[in-house]
Amino acid sequence: MDEPIRLGIHRYFADLPDPHIERTKRHRLPDIIAISVCAVIAGVNSFVDIEHDGHARADWFATFLDLPNGIPSHDTFGRVFARLDPTAFERYLPGHPAAHDWR
Repeated sequence: MDEPIRLGIHRYFADLPDPHIERTKRHRLPDIIAISVCAVIAGVNSFVDIEHDGHARADWFATFLDLPNGIPSHDTFGRVFARLDPTAFERYLPGHPAAHDWR
């Protein structure tokens, strides 16, 4: 696993409030976001397609994400993004005045 990339992604999103329900948490928030961002960059635009894209690239994701329970389901992507604070998430996007360097 590429430790600098994995640690960079997890450190970058470390302060983002995690909307997971603790008792049902099977996937780490930075992993969910990394898979989603990569899928959206590739032109994917639904949670079902994010899941499919994640499975298609699972070997690659495994080089820098832990994924102890594999690729999240489309329902997991949907639930997490439905509960994610959009204002807080926006601060992590490039070009936002409060964005910070992930390296």
